Amino acid sequence: MTNPEPSSSPRRSVTRRWELPPLILHPFADKRGPDTLVECSRAQLMLAGVLPMGDCKREVLEKRVIDGRVCEVRMLYYVGLDLNRWLDQCSEVIAREEKLREAGLSKTSFASLLVSEAPAHIHAKLQGWGVADYKSLFSRAIGLNAVFACPPGADVAQAEFLLDYHRYADKLFLCWKENQPGGPATPDEFTFELYASGEYSRILENQWEIQGDG
Repeated sequence: MTNPEPSSSPRRSVTRRWELPPLILHPFADKRGPDTLVECSRAQLMLAGVLPMGDCKREVLEKRVIDGRVCEVRMLYYVGLDLNRWLDQCSEVIAREEKLREAGLSKTSFASLLVSEAPAHIHAKLQGWGVADYKSLFSRAIGLNAVFACPPGADVAQAEFLLDYHRYADKLFLCWKENQPGGPATPDEFTFELYASGEYSRILENQWEIQGDG
């Protein structure tokens, strides 16, 4: 039996919207990730004088902050891999559909759809996952992936960049969009589903079971 592949072809629905491939996000935190981020936050508060430093040396606290920033950047990098995979699938859809080619759509069209005008059900699902600022999360993930070819570490990025990577990533996303402009893609014209990788795997398994029973 051939395993079903995720559909990457748009189809007209009764609402006359194109259905894009599903966006599938994989887990991106390592075992030390949560602890590292907590230590980073505490170190920042100590350096700012909000919490007492105690016996901690300033150099040690600064190292914890850098480690936390590296952890954040690496997590964003992995999110960006999933987003770029989805954008490539959207580009394949454009290449196959004459009407979409004529509309002058590009990867940036769907990146803007995801970041600025995500369909209501995508917005609701992300909120349910506890992702409050998904717009910044996605835009910065795409921006960092435009520069880094592998998960960056403290040995390949300057401390000044890591400490203020948010601003760099925001600008990188804007530069990425400017370098490959495209027509607008709106939630009135396009829809798609969002899944965690484990969730999507279970959906496929259920489909296989149904096909096997048939």
